[in-house]
Amino acid sequence: MNKMQVNTTPAQHIPVITIDGPSASGKGTVAQLVADKLGFSYLDSGALYRVVAFAAQQNNIAWDDANAVAECAKTLNIKFKNDQVFLNDHDISNEIRTELMGKGASQVAVHAPVRAALIDLQHSFHQAPGLVADGRDMGTVIFPFAPLKIFLTASTEIRAERRYKQLLGKNQPANYENILQDLQERDARDKGRASAPLVMAENAILLETDNLAITDAVNTVLNAYKNVKTC
Repeated sequence: MNKMQVNTTPAQHIPVITIDGPSASGKGTVAQLVADKLGFSYLDSGALYRVVAFAAQQNNIAWDDANAVAECAKTLNIKFKNDQVFLNDHDISNEIRTELMGKGASQVAVHAPVRAALIDLQHSFHQAPGLVADGRDMGTVIFPFAPLKIFLTASTEIRAERRYKQLLGKNQPANYENILQDLQERDARDKGRASAPLVMAENAILLETDNLAITDAVNTVLNAYKNVKTC
């Protein structure tokens, strides 16, 4: 068993769809649209780690100080409302969506104490009528009992191109080569960390999106969920 495996299974009668995968694979967009279609709640677990990185920086805590970051994480009042993220009732949506906070999230996420500090918060999103959760370990650690698990991925080059266009669309500076290198480094950290590494759950459905439109990816997940419900 993964040493970060969560043994508790809160409210198993409430359905959960987990969508795991590497950074910039499109899982967040797909997860949000699936949640909207089903009327389910949505958990962007990656945003939680971005908030932790942001809060650590605000409190002058180094991202490689595992215990200090974990203690900081335990004190945070994090809320999601529509597309906004609030920390202690302050909207920090723009602040955490920078490339810097993306790097910070990847660095703090390698620490087992930090991941443990966020387990209860992630479980709190599991409410009726259902939940769609995206991240790196949703299906393997946080909601291992989920009836439908998706592993959504794309090539590093495609993901870098998507992130590049996304940043340009937000009028933010972007360099394709730098983004590609950053994604390669993030993938290495996510897959190589000792605590809850990025892996495909044994019973997950692989969904490759290199040549797949967002609407097609969403429909694939919805159809898979319908099949699960009728089994």
